[in-house]
Amino acid sequence: EVQLVESGGGLVQAGGSLRLSCAASGFTFDDYAIGWFRQAPGKEPEGISSITSDGTTYYAFSVKGRFTISRDNAKNTVYLQMNSLKPEDTAVYYCAQGRDSTSLRPPNERVNWGQGTHVTVSS
Repeated sequence: EVQLVESGGGLVQAGGSLRLSCAASGFTFDDYAIGWFRQAPGKEPEGISSITSDGTTYYAFSVKGRFTISRDNAKNTVYLQMNSLKPEDTAVYYCAQGRDSTSLRPPNERVNWGQGTHVTVSS
């Protein structure tokens, strides 16, 4: 059974930092891309970052230059370092198994997502 467990969320002031972790199990971690999505209250889920099996990274414009994604295949874990946080980054953050080694499924499918971790950025 595919499982993804996010951690590291919390309350932080604008300008602060958080590091999210996504611990994966139930599949061959090295073979899959992993993505981070977020969903703010009343809004559709937004894909913000992903990393392929070979370490190629992608960032949405809204987070580029502030967030860094990385993976540790020995620990079956993906990280999202979030710096210079803004109130508009407030959301529930989810990690998701990719469709394959390079691509993600559309967010509306919500297949093999974790339970989410809350991030609140105060102004």
